[in-house]
Amino acid sequence: MELRSRSRFSIAYFLIFIVVLCFAVSSALAENRRPKNVQVSLRAKWSGTPLLLEAGELLSKEWKDLFWEFIEVWLHSENDSNSLTAKGCFQKIVKYGRSLLSDPLASIFEYSLTLRSASPRLVVYRQLAEDSLSSFPLADETYSKHAAGDNSEPHASPDSKRVDHSLISMNPKSPGGSCCWVDTGSTLLFDVSELLLWLGNPTALAGDSSEQPELFDFDHIYFGSNITSPVFILYGALGTDCFREFHAALVEASKKGRVKYVVRPVLPSGCEATTDRCGAVGTLDELNLGGYGVELALKNMEYKAMDDSTVKKGVTLEDPRTEDLSQEVRGFIFSKILERKPEMTNEIMAFRDYLLSSTVSDTLDVWELKDLGHQTAQRIVHASDPLQSMQEINQNFPSVVSSLSRMKLNTSIKDEIIANQRMVPPGKSLMALNGALINIEDLDLYLLMDLVHEDLSLADQFSKLKIPQTAISKLLSSLPPPESSTFRVDFRSTHVRYLNNLEEDAMYRRWRSNLNELLMPVFPGQLRYIRKNLFHAVYVLDPATICGLESIDMIMSMYENNVPMRFGAILYSSRLIQKIEDNVGELPIPSGSNAEEDISSLIIRLFLYVEENHGRQLAFQFLSSVNRLWSAAGEPTEEALEVHHVEGAFVEVLLSESKSPPQDILLKLEKELAFKAKAEESSLFVYKLGLAKLKCCLLMNGLVYESTEEASINAMNEELPRIQEQVYYGHINSHTDVLEKFLSESGYNRYNPQITGDGKGQKRFISLCTSFLERESVLNEISYLHSHGTADDLKPVTHLLAVNVTLKKGVKLLREGLRYLIGGSKRARIGILFNADTVDVSPSLLLAKVFEVTASSFSHKAKVLDFLDQLCSFYESEYMLLSSLDAETFQLFVNKVCELAGAYGLPSERYKTALSGSSMDALRNHLEKVSYFLYRQLGLGFGVTAVITNGRVILPLDGKTFLSDDLGLLESVEFEQRIKHIVEIIEEVEWKDVDPDDLTSKFISDLIMSISSSMATRERGSERAHFGILNAKYSAVVLNSGNSSIHIDAVIDPLSPVGQKLSPLLRVLWKCIQPSMRIVLNPLSSLVDLPLKNFYRYVVPTVDDFSAIDYSVHGPKAFFSNMPLSKTLTMNLDVPEPWLVEPVIAVHDLDNILLEKLGDTRTLQAVFELEALVLTGHCSEKDHDPPRGLQLILGTKGLPHLVDTLVMANLGYWQMKASPGVWYLQIAPGRSADLYILKENGDGIQNLPLSKQIIINDLRGKLVHLEVAKKKGKEHEQLLASTDDNHLQEEKGNLNSWNTNLLKWASGLIGGNDQSRKRQRSSMDGGKIERDGERVNIFSIASGHLYERFLKIMILSVLKNTNRPVKFWFIKNYLSPQFKDVIPHMAHEYGFEYELITYKWPTWLHKQKEKQRIIWAYKILFLDVIFPLSLEKVIFVDADQVVRADMGELYDMDIKGRPLAYTPFCDNNKDMDGYRFWRQGFWKDHLRGKPYHISALYVVDLMKFRQTAAGDNLRVFYETLSKDPNSLSNLDQDLPNYAQHTVPIFSLPPEWLWCESWCGNVTKSKAKTIDLCNNPMTKEPKLQGAKRIVSEWPDLDSEARRFTARVLGEEVEAQESILSPNHEDTSITDSAKDSAKDDSESRAEL
Repeated sequence: MELRSRSRFSIAYFLIFIVVLCFAVSSALAENRRPKNVQVSLRAKWSGTPLLLEAGELLSKEWKDLFWEFIEVWLHSENDSNSLTAKGCFQKIVKYGRSLLSDPLASIFEYSLTLRSASPRLVVYRQLAEDSLSSFPLADETYSKHAAGDNSEPHASPDSKRVDHSLISMNPKSPGGSCCWVDTGSTLLFDVSELLLWLGNPTALAGDSSEQPELFDFDHIYFGSNITSPVFILYGALGTDCFREFHAALVEASKKGRVKYVVRPVLPSGCEATTDRCGAVGTLDELNLGGYGVELALKNMEYKAMDDSTVKKGVTLEDPRTEDLSQEVRGFIFSKILERKPEMTNEIMAFRDYLLSSTVSDTLDVWELKDLGHQTAQRIVHASDPLQSMQEINQNFPSVVSSLSRMKLNTSIKDEIIANQRMVPPGKSLMALNGALINIEDLDLYLLMDLVHEDLSLADQFSKLKIPQTAISKLLSSLPPPESSTFRVDFRSTHVRYLNNLEEDAMYRRWRSNLNELLMPVFPGQLRYIRKNLFHAVYVLDPATICGLESIDMIMSMYENNVPMRFGAILYSSRLIQKIEDNVGELPIPSGSNAEEDISSLIIRLFLYVEENHGRQLAFQFLSSVNRLWSAAGEPTEEALEVHHVEGAFVEVLLSESKSPPQDILLKLEKELAFKAKAEESSLFVYKLGLAKLKCCLLMNGLVYESTEEASINAMNEELPRIQEQVYYGHINSHTDVLEKFLSESGYNRYNPQITGDGKGQKRFISLCTSFLERESVLNEISYLHSHGTADDLKPVTHLLAVNVTLKKGVKLLREGLRYLIGGSKRARIGILFNADTVDVSPSLLLAKVFEVTASSFSHKAKVLDFLDQLCSFYESEYMLLSSLDAETFQLFVNKVCELAGAYGLPSERYKTALSGSSMDALRNHLEKVSYFLYRQLGLGFGVTAVITNGRVILPLDGKTFLSDDLGLLESVEFEQRIKHIVEIIEEVEWKDVDPDDLTSKFISDLIMSISSSMATRERGSERAHFGILNAKYSAVVLNSGNSSIHIDAVIDPLSPVGQKLSPLLRVLWKCIQPSMRIVLNPLSSLVDLPLKNFYRYVVPTVDDFSAIDYSVHGPKAFFSNMPLSKTLTMNLDVPEPWLVEPVIAVHDLDNILLEKLGDTRTLQAVFELEALVLTGHCSEKDHDPPRGLQLILGTKGLPHLVDTLVMANLGYWQMKASPGVWYLQIAPGRSADLYILKENGDGIQNLPLSKQIIINDLRGKLVHLEVAKKKGKEHEQLLASTDDNHLQEEKGNLNSWNTNLLKWASGLIGGNDQSRKRQRSSMDGGKIERDGERVNIFSIASGHLYERFLKIMILSVLKNTNRPVKFWFIKNYLSPQFKDVIPHMAHEYGFEYELITYKWPTWLHKQKEKQRIIWAYKILFLDVIFPLSLEKVIFVDADQVVRADMGELYDMDIKGRPLAYTPFCDNNKDMDGYRFWRQGFWKDHLRGKPYHISALYVVDLMKFRQTAAGDNLRVFYETLSKDPNSLSNLDQDLPNYAQHTVPIFSLPPEWLWCESWCGNVTKSKAKTIDLCNNPMTKEPKLQGAKRIVSEWPDLDSEARRFTARVLGEEVEAQESILSPNHEDTSITDSAKDSAKDDSESRAEL
C-alpha cells in the first residue's frame, strides 16, 4: 500500500512538472500579465498614541483601580531584552496587563490593545491638556485653541494642505521642555520642587474652591484620595522620569489627605525621547485602524464611463509585492509545491498566474447557479476549519465560484436547508449573543468586542461570587421581560364618579354587544359603537381650576355626542393636597372652622350631595353650571372663582329637582361632616396616586394622557389595537371586565414617571458587584432594616437610601423609608447610607450611630421601626439645625434616645453605652468612607440624597417629595422588570463551593442585589429568536467550548454581504476567546444570478502589525492578492456607522480600477483617513411632534459654535461631525433659542440657556437623546411658520423672520469672520476676472477620475460665462485625493471659493447598496441639512455639464416661491419617443399633466426648502418607495418628480438644459447649458460624445489638464485622437438592440 501511494504521489508531481514545463516557455511573456494586488489602509486623523497609555485606559474600563495597579506594576518593572522592538514592547505590556486580569478578560484586553480601541480616550486627554496649557500661557509660548467652521471645510489658500483642527485635538507641544505638569486650577507646576513647595503651603492648598479644575467621569482619581481635598491634576505619561517623580510626590500627599490626585495621561509632542523603551511605541507612526471592510466590486461598464488619461505620478507607497501562496488555487497549494521544487520557482509561478487569471467569473449558466448556495454550504461544513472556509469563499467569490459550481451535492444538506427555510426565510441572517439578538446591520468589530467584553466581565464577577458555571450561563442568556410601554395607574376605588355606563344605561340599548365587530374594518376615523365598557376615560381634575372645568364641559360634550367611552372623574382640591404634603402625607386635623374650607372642597362636597340625592347626570351638570356662571362673570381666572358662583350653580341645578329650597340645603350641608370627609378622602386618594402634579389628566384604562378632546380620541385609538388583539385571541369576551383585566395585569397604585421611565428620560444603573466583592467595602458593612416579622426572609429588592440628615429633604426621605417598611413589604429591605456634605456635624453623627446599633442588633424587634421614626421626628425638630453639641445637649440627646428605646421595648442601656463610648473620629471616618463610596463608585456628589434600588439610581427631584408609596412603586417596577427572573435562577442553584452555614437569606439577598445591578448595565435588547428549532445535523457549523461563558447562535447566508462581514467577525471571536458557536447556514435555494460580484476583505489587527525589528507599528491593512487584470473594479469601504472616511492617498482612480494599467507596479495602494465621528441624536418635545427646523450648535466652552445642524421632522433626527473630545451641545442663538430651552433630565429651567455636555471617547460615536421645551409664554409660537408664497417674499426682507437672527451667528461660516474675509479677498486678488455682485452658489458631486475631469471643465465653463463671485460646494465623500490637492490651487488661480461638505447616511433611512445610487441619493435627500444653515440658495450642476450662460441669471430667477426648480425633459428628438416612459403607464397617471423634469440642473431655494419641510417630505417618499426594488430606478430624478404634488417644482425655461439624447440639434444653438446625457439607444461612451457634441469641450479639457499637470508637476499628455462620430463599435450596435423597457440605466444622468 505504501509503495502504491508513493507511486500515485510521484505520478501527480510528474504531471504537474510536465504542465509547468509547458508554461516555462511563455513565462517571460506572462511577466506582463502577472496578477496584481490591491492594498488599502485607513488611518486616524489624529497622530499616534502611546500603546502603554492605551493599556492603562483599557484596564481602567475594567475596574478603575486597575489603572493605578498597572502604574505601580510598570514603575517597578525592569527593561529587558524583549523591549527592543515594538512587538517585544507589546508583549511586555500585555504580560503586565494580563497579570491583573482573569483569563478570558485578559484575552479581550490583548486583542483590544491590538485594535487600538483606547486611542480616542487619549485624544480626549490631549484636548484637556491643551485647555490646561492655554489657560495659563507661558512667557515664550502661547497656547491657543484651534478654531474653525462648521459641517464643511472652507478652502481658499493653496499654500498648505488644510487640516481641520477645529474638531481634532492636536497633541500639545512640550511646554518649555517639560513633559509633565500639574494643574491646580489656579496655577501650573512644571517642576517637582515647585509642587513640594506648593504642598507645604497650607494657604495655597486652601485656595478658592471655585478655581478647582473640572473633573469628568472618565478621570483617574487616585483610590487613596480625600474627596474633599483640593484637586491636583497631573498631565504626563507613564514611562517618563518626570511622571515617576510627580507620581511619587502626589501619591504621598494623597495618602495624607492633602490633595485629590488625578492623572490625565498625555505624552506631549517632543517628549517621545524622554520615555523608557516602550513608552513611545505607537506615537512614531500614523495610527492605522482596523474593524472595517473593503469591497472591490466588478463594475458594469455598459456606458464605458472611464477616464482615458494615463496616471503619471503621485504619492507612492512601498510596493509590498506580497503573495499568499498558501491559498488554494484550482486544487493546488503552491507553497507546498515550491518547498519540493524550489529550482522551478519561475515556471511554477507562471503556471499559478495562468490558473489565477482564468478563474475569475462574473457569470454562470442557469443550471450552474441552481444549487450554488447548497454547494457552498457543503464546502463550508466539510472543511477542517469551517469559519476560515466560509471567509475564503465569500471574500473571493468570483475566483472560487466556478469550482464551487462543479462540486457534487449531498442531498441531505440540501434537504435540511430547505426544511429549515420553512421556519426562517431563505437568505435571512440573524445573530444572537447569549440569547440576545444583535442588529447585524449595525454590527462592527468594536461593538462586538464591547458586547463580548460586557458578558465576560459579568461572568468573571459572578464566578468570584461563587456562582456555578451552569448558573452563570443561565444568567447571561436570560433576558428580562420586555419593558411594557403600557404603564397603567390602578385607579379602582369608590372615589371614581362615573357619568355613564355603556352596559346598563338605556341610551345605549340599541348598540350591538358583539365584540367581534371590533375586528371588522371601518373607514378611518369612524367610531365603533359597541355596548360594552371597553374604554374607561377617567379624568383627574380640580373643579376650581380652568382646566378642570373645561374638562367637565368636554366630557359632557362627548357624552352628549354618544362617544363610546365610559366617562368618569376623580375630583381633588389642590390646596388640600398642599396641606397633606405639609402634614407628612396625612390629612390635616380639622380646626372646626368652615371658613377655612377652600373652594375646590366646597365644589366636591356639593357634587357628592347632588350625586347621592339626584343622580350622576345632574351632578356633572352642576359642575358645568359652575363653569358657565364663572365664565359669564368675565374672563375666567382661578382667582376669580368665588363661592357665590358655586352656590348659584347649586341653587340653579336643584331648583326644579329638590323639594326643599336649595338655600336651606346649603345651610344644612355646612354642618354635615360626612360629605366633607368623603371630599377630603378623594383628595388624599389623588395625592397617593401621585397625579396631582399633572393638574388635569386623563386615565384611559389607566394609561395617562392630557385631558384634551384630541388626546382623549387619540388615547382611544391607541388603546383599540390592544383590545382588538385580546379579543382576537379570546382573552376578552362579552363577560370580561376589561378594566379589571388590564389593571390587574399591569396596574400600579402610584404614578411617578421618574420611576416608570415615561418619556425620553433614560434610567441610570450602576453595578454594585465589584464594590460588593471588596472585603472592606461599605456594602459589606451595611445592616438592613426589614418590615416586622420578615427579617429572616429572602429580600430580592434592596433599597439603599443615601441621606444627608443635615437637610430637611434627607430626613424626609429617611422617614418615608421607615414608613414604607412599617406599611409592610415582604420582598424589600432598606439600608441607610448617611451621606453628609461635611463630616463635622455632631448631631448627624449621633443619629447615624443610633441607626447603626439598631439595624445591626435589633432589626428583628417588633417596634424598632416606630422607634426610629420617633427618633427622626425628635432629631428633626430639636437637633437638625445645630452645628455642634456641647456636653449638656449631648447628654439630653442620649437621654432621649434611651427614653424612646425603653418605650418601644429596646434595651436602653445598650444605646447609652454605644453613644457615650463612641469615638467621634471613628464615626467621621465611617461617614467619609460612605461619602467616598458614593462619590467614587456611584458617581454621587457629597451630601446628595438618592435612592439606589438594586443598582438603579434615582435622585429625587428638588421640590418633589419622594414618598413611601414611591418606594413601593419602585419595588414593584424593578422586581417585575429586572429582578424576578434572576431570583428564579438563583433559587434553583445547587451550591457547591459555599459553606451551608453561609447560605443565609442575607447572603442570597446580597447576591441578587449584586447580580441584578450588574446585568442592568448591559447594552442589549430584549428581543430573542428560538434558534433551537432549526436542524443543525448536516448544514450547520457547531463549535463547542465547554467552559465558555459566551455562546453565539447565528443563521447566515454565506453568499451575502452580511455573510462577508460576519464570517471574519466570528473567526476573530473564535481565535480570541473560543466561545461555543452554532451557525446554521441559510443560503438562497434558487439563484438566478451570482449572489456576490465582489471581492471583500474585513480588516482585523494582529500581533504581526507590531514590528519585530524596530519600534514601528504598521497597523492592519486590507490586502487583495491576485486580482483580475482585465476586469474593471470599483472600491467601496464598509465602515462602522459613526465613521466618516475619505481617501487621502490614491494615485489611481478608485472608482474605475483596471489593474492591467499598473505597469511594473504589482500593488495598487490606497490610504483612507477617518475624517470625523458622527454625533447623532433624536430631539423631542413632550406631547408634540419633533421640533423640525430647530437649530443646534456644537463646540467647546471657549468656542461654542464649531459645527451646526438642524433637527429633521423624521424622528427628530439630527447629525453633526465630531471627534474624540469633550463637547457642548446647545440651541443656536436666534429664533430657536428665543423659543426653546434644553430640558436637562426631563426638567427644564425656564429661560436658562443650557448646554449638554457630550463626551466622545471611543470609535463608536454617540447617540444623544435631546428633549426641549418651549419657553414660558412661547407655547403657541411656531418655529417655522407656514406661509403662502407672497408672505414668504415679504418675510425674506423682514428683520424678524425666522432666519434673520440665524444669519447673524452663522455668517461666519460663509466668510463673515475676519479670517474668512481675508481668504475671500486673497482668492479674488488671485483671480483673472474682477467679479462683483451677489455670490452664486453652485453644488455638484463627482466620483472617479473621469467625472472629476468633467467637473473641472464644468467649473471653467461656469467661470468663463459668469461675472459674479462664485462659490462651489462639493460633496467630499467620493472625491479623490488628487482632486482635493488641485482644487485649492484652481480656486486661487481662477478666483472662486469652494467648500467640501459631507453628511453621513442616517441609520434609520433605507440604505442603497450600489455606489451610483448612493451618489444619486446625495443629490436630493439631504439638501436641508448638508449645507450651513445660513446658505439661502444653491444651484446643482451635473459634473458632466458645460455652461454657456451667466449662472447669475439663473440664480436670480424668480421661481415663484417653490422650493425647487428643474428643467422639464425636452421632447423634440422624435427618435427617443420609445424611451419617454413618463408619457405612458404609471408616470402618466401619477403626473396628472405635470411635466417630468431632468435632474442634471436644478435650483434649490434653501430657505423655502427648510421652511416647508421639503427635505422631510422627500425622505418620507423615499423611505416608502425605495424598499421596492422596482421603484426609483433613477433615484435623484424620479423622487422629486414623484413628490412634486407635495414638494412643488418650478419648471425652468427649456433652454437652461439641452442634451442631444432628448432634445435634438434644432434647439442646440439656444442652449444655456449642455449636459452629456447617456444615450440609451447608442450607449456612446461619455468622452467620445463630449468631444463630438460640445465644440468648446476639447479646449476646456486641454486647459484643465494643463493646469492640473502644472500643479502636480506632470508633463501634459499629447491630445488623444478623437474617434470619428461615424465610428461604430460592435458593442454599441449590439446594445442598441436592447429594449428600452429592460434598460435600467437608460435614464442615468451622472
